Amino acid sequence: EMQRSLVGSEMCIRDRIMAELSTIARPYASGLMKALLERKAGADEVAEVLQALQAICAVAQDPQVATLVGDPKLTDDQLFNLIEDACGGSLPKDAANLLRVVVENDRLEVMPEIARQFHELKNLSEGVADVHIETAFELSDEELKGLLDKLASKFPGVKLTPIVRVNPELIGGVAVTVGDQVIDATVRTRLEQMKTMLTA
Repeated sequence: EMQRSLVGSEMCIRDRIMAELSTIARPYASGLMKALLERKAGADEVAEVLQALQAICAVAQDPQVATLVGDPKLTDDQLFNLIEDACGGSLPKDAANLLRVVVENDRLEVMPEIARQFHELKNLSEGVADVHIETAFELSDEELKGLLDKLASKFPGVKLTPIVRVNPELIGGVAVTVGDQVIDATVRTRLEQMKTMLTA
């Protein structure tokens, strides 16, 4: 019982951290997309910027680079140049500008979330959305098609791309995430809600 409550509180802390990162990342991701749309950047250019953001994330998460972040002896310019060089030496202008702002604001740890949100905004601008489906059991092709058909009515005009992950801890049901929207119909969540109601 104690272990279960520890796991529950760990999940709450993780969810809170994720929500915080999401809030911090949003203005960076939306600002970048807005700048690209305002100057009518083509789909290829937007894809190039996304690739650059993903490269920045890979470099920023490298253990050797991570130890340098926060080193007072390293200036913002030096850190920027180090990451840009590790990404191949020449980032697209918009990605380079974003990296400079992120480094100056000491927000490098938020880069993966910025890249994730930018990817979602890119999809949205193209009428496409990734559907993250977490399920307790493997879904058959028929079940997946049925679920996607139901979701299509909630997201009209959007081409949904399913990304399925099996997580037995959910006990039963599915959790679906499309952008910022979460539809949680898992047994685990229902049990947690019942437990909260009973102990309130």
